[in-house]
Amino acid sequence: MSTRSDNDPQLAKDEHTSGPTTLRGELVPGSTTDQRLLDGRGRSDWVHTDPWRVMRIQAEFVEGFGTLSELGPAISVFGSARTPEGAPDYKLAQQVGQALVKAGFAVITGGGPGAMAGANQGAHEAEGVSVGLGIELPFEQGLNPWVNLGVNFRYFFARKTMFVKYAQGFIVLPGGFGTFDELFEALVLVQTHKVTSFPIVLLGTEYWQGLMDWLAGPVLARGMIKESDLKLVTLTDDVDEAVALMVAARSEHAAAPDPAARA
Repeated sequence: MSTRSDNDPQLAKDEHTSGPTTLRGELVPGSTTDQRLLDGRGRSDWVHTDPWRVMRIQAEFVEGFGTLSELGPAISVFGSARTPEGAPDYKLAQQVGQALVKAGFAVITGGGPGAMAGANQGAHEAEGVSVGLGIELPFEQGLNPWVNLGVNFRYFFARKTMFVKYAQGFIVLPGGFGTFDELFEALVLVQTHKVTSFPIVLLGTEYWQGLMDWLAGPVLARGMIKESDLKLVTLTDDVDEAVALMVAARSEHAAAPDPAARA
């Protein structure tokens, strides 16, 4: 079998380099990237391609990091968007928001209605920083009126990063699939030591006890988790206990060496 060298003129003719990408044969385009960029006659569907989405994803991270980098100590509070205003869980969320602000924390929620609005309202009324990280959904919700620092996201994974990166713990009120998603993602990050000194509190024993019984029962019995994993989450009805755990973790976090310095 014969091969052609890198200096073969035929090879050079059949090869096109576009940044880190090499195209050959029939894949060689008839114009350059600059030509297509500067030619206003082109189609606009390129803004929906995957490479362009990467830029939008990058922009979301940059915007989130830039907005929240000086937030200070904060706690993410999760709960159902379907919790009616004035319901017991809504009032519980308000108490959580107020107590966290009084303890020196900003309050981060998903920025939506229900329990999220309750926590933001409590934080706002306590004259604290009330953060809402919104998400674009088919059914538009928008940020609730109690948010005084809001960032909207297109992509769930960029938003989730902000929930964890800028919080020192999670307080989780009764909720559905979205709340479960955030809860278990946090548990995995703590279990795998991706985050440290990160308390997770479930508020509402009547609601969450069945989940804890399932984890401590068949999940543990079949070896899917270790017994020590059950200690990664605290179940309580006491807002003061939940906030005290966050305060203790803040002190532990402040005393711990900076992972970036170790790296």
